[in-house]
Amino acid sequence: MKKIVSLLTLIVLCCSSPLSALARGSYVVDSLESTILGEVRYFAVYLPEGYQSSPEREYPVLYLLHGGGGSWRDWGRVGNMVRIADRLISAREAREMIIVMPDAGTTLMTYFNGGNWNFEDHFYQEFMPVVESRYRIRSEKGSRAIAGLSMGGQGSIMYGCHRPDLFSVVYAMSAYLYKMDLSMYKEDDPVNRDIQQRVEDNNAVKYISGISGEDAAFLRSVIWVIDCGDDDFTYRANVEFSLAMKEKGIPLQVRIFDGAHSWEYWQAALGRALPYISATL
Repeated sequence: MKKIVSLLTLIVLCCSSPLSALARGSYVVDSLESTILGEVRYFAVYLPEGYQSSPEREYPVLYLLHGGGGSWRDWGRVGNMVRIADRLISAREAREMIIVMPDAGTTLMTYFNGGNWNFEDHFYQEFMPVVESRYRIRSEKGSRAIAGLSMGGQGSIMYGCHRPDLFSVVYAMSAYLYKMDLSMYKEDDPVNRDIQQRVEDNNAVKYISGISGEDAAFLRSVIWVIDCGDDDFTYRANVEFSLAMKEKGIPLQVRIFDGAHSWEYWQAALGRALPYISATL
């Protein structure tokens, strides 16, 4: 009986040790009052386990953007972000970093300027300064990355294009890079027409194809990664973007895996993104 008890104890200890060693980051819900947008904006922040125990330490930051029709809650609720980050940090496959998840919409979901919804101005002028002063973030280009899925992938790419002085890494997942005929964005809806027009106004393939050699040189200071499923409806656009970057002599990594436009793919993509971003920040 003693041998059986000892064996059971050993099994329990062996099974529980990895769990007890798992990093436990914090998921924080926060908000700020936006003068530019004229409303309170909510966002989520992932703080690594060491944040509370090391009050003087500053951390690199990843801005993680949601997709069309989504919100700041998506990466936490559906994207399994906290568990993925905890697992990778515990395994030392990713470094401790702060992950910030903004909200790009209420009725109108877009990361860009236009009309009364100037979200891009809000992001640079209000959101980033508030977040980086409120949390212990290293506020320099070399410590910042931006990533996103679908429309958030387009947002991350265009933010990197517009402000290469701010971000050292852009990691786009299944990026929705220009207007497509999608059932979820029916043209008879004025809000959908506006969203699709903002997407097309920021057509990433056209943007790269039309930049000057001087602007291309600035973009070479950013590390670019495209991550897209081979069954994704955005696959063609991502390939076109990659070819446009190559034509301009802007290095980028292209990662194509089996998968479609789904949370299963984006969770796996985040698992690839965090170690890669950790190695470059």
